[in-house]
Amino acid sequence: MRALALYGTIGSLVLTALATAPADGATGPSAAPPAPVPHRITFGRCAPVEHLPASVQCGRLTVPLDYARPDGKKISLTVSRIRATAPGERQGSLVFNPGGPGASSMDFPLYGTLPKWRRTARAYDFVGYAPRGVGRSAPLSCQDPEKFSQAPTDSQAHPTEAFKRAKVAQAKAYARGCARRAGADLPFYNSVNNARDLDMLRAGLGEEKLTYMGASYGTYFGAVYATLFPGHVRRMIFDSVVNPDPRQIWYRNNLDQNIAFQGRWSDWLRWVAKHHAVYRLGKTPKAVQHAYDRALKRVRRAPVNGTVGAAQLQGAFLKIGYNDAYWPLRAGALSAYVHGNPKPLAQQAAPRSEGAKEEENGNAVYTAVECNDAAWPRDWRTWNRDNTAIARVAPFETWDNAWMNLPCAFWPDRSESAEAGIDDAIGKTAHRAREGAPGGAARDELADATRHAAAAEVDAALNGRRDAIDVRTEPGALPPVLLLAAERDGATPYPGALELQRRLSGSSLVTENGAGTHGIALGPNDCVNKYTEAYLLHGKTPGHRVYCAPRAEPVPDKAAKGKK
Repeated sequence: MRALALYGTIGSLVLTALATAPADGATGPSAAPPAPVPHRITFGRCAPVEHLPASVQCGRLTVPLDYARPDGKKISLTVSRIRATAPGERQGSLVFNPGGPGASSMDFPLYGTLPKWRRTARAYDFVGYAPRGVGRSAPLSCQDPEKFSQAPTDSQAHPTEAFKRAKVAQAKAYARGCARRAGADLPFYNSVNNARDLDMLRAGLGEEKLTYMGASYGTYFGAVYATLFPGHVRRMIFDSVVNPDPRQIWYRNNLDQNIAFQGRWSDWLRWVAKHHAVYRLGKTPKAVQHAYDRALKRVRRAPVNGTVGAAQLQGAFLKIGYNDAYWPLRAGALSAYVHGNPKPLAQQAAPRSEGAKEEENGNAVYTAVECNDAAWPRDWRTWNRDNTAIARVAPFETWDNAWMNLPCAFWPDRSESAEAGIDDAIGKTAHRAREGAPGGAARDELADATRHAAAAEVDAALNGRRDAIDVRTEPGALPPVLLLAAERDGATPYPGALELQRRLSGSSLVTENGAGTHGIALGPNDCVNKYTEAYLLHGKTPGHRVYCAPRAEPVPDKAAKGKK
């Protein structure tokens, strides 16, 4: 995504060589059409909407919506960059993706100012971008943002049948909204296309080989990239690894996540009980759980500030499963609320109206990518059976996670998405006619939607529903890559790292023992950082598997005593 100047015939020939089809050793859909040749990205001042300082440059990368039709509809992705701070030591561009699906790394170039990242920033241009669907990169939306963020709402660890019926209806409506708003474009928001976009970015930056760091979901489509383009990889770091087994994508991964998050919740309960003298929430994990349950009942009955109900409380406390840094914050807020001061809880759990559009967009992209990547159970009874069973042993997150993913049970196929796009275009045409507005643009949109629908019918007849890609590389096809994982990670359970290592021949795995923070590269663990920097700066891997001691536990906020 970095800028570069316009180029003539010679430059075009160079870029043609950079943007080839899946490279040597690739397995899977290697017969897919080659990517079109990207133009070198021209960087300049960032748009004000990005809220980035003048030190960051921005540009745009044009990619096909559908790589099977590279001459068809195009979309544009936003890119950000700060050049390597030591030009004489520069090794190229480091592209980062933080996961999601649905997250942007447009602010990644600013990481170079952080102490733990400075040495890496001397050697690399730091490149961030908004993947397709995210932010200003052909943004997806499935629902009005205000409706998506309305509060308070309820959350039930063991939902009633009436609550389940309401959630099923909500999921069906959400899936219909995605199809109506995105139309025939909807199926093309998926991980394989994210990987192909990444290769277009590599070439558009003028890099012969890709240096990449992906976290969470970024590890999955990074692994898809390694499968499709192993010969285009220079170095890759996979931080907090998604299990890439096609049988796990994505329904079973989410079920496993529920068990892992329960483990992280238990870790927090033990920590709070250990610091009862500070938080006064109970001397045992069971007692702390009871304090939380009482708070949950209270906010369900009387939402804090009229906006923090049970679902908002659960959403705020879910973050303790992602990062230990939230442990003292949430313990302090819960303690204050239990002892009569609701202000800290309101500050931490209330929805932000100014963030509604971004949150709805992120959820739309998350849903589209995961629903498009692989088959999901289409029978509600399967979801009900599996989640009821898991909630008996892991009640904290199970049903909330199920509701988030349930639109995939009712997800439209390609032809249904295209038909929804036609219906939406017809509605817009009729509305403009009633308003007396010129109808040319509406007619063009309707014609385009009709063409998409015809193509979708043919594609569905020829190819049917796509399965998740079989991530793997043959020995010698991929240069050594580095995997990082915390043993008690809730969002990406540790077995996923072991599975990816089995599938990427020659990869190395660094494990942070006994820790659970999600995303461990260049953080507070010096052992992990040592291996990360040695790899990025010198290409050195530590062997098959190495282990680091866990980071220190969070320190309780002693000031919490005075906030009650």
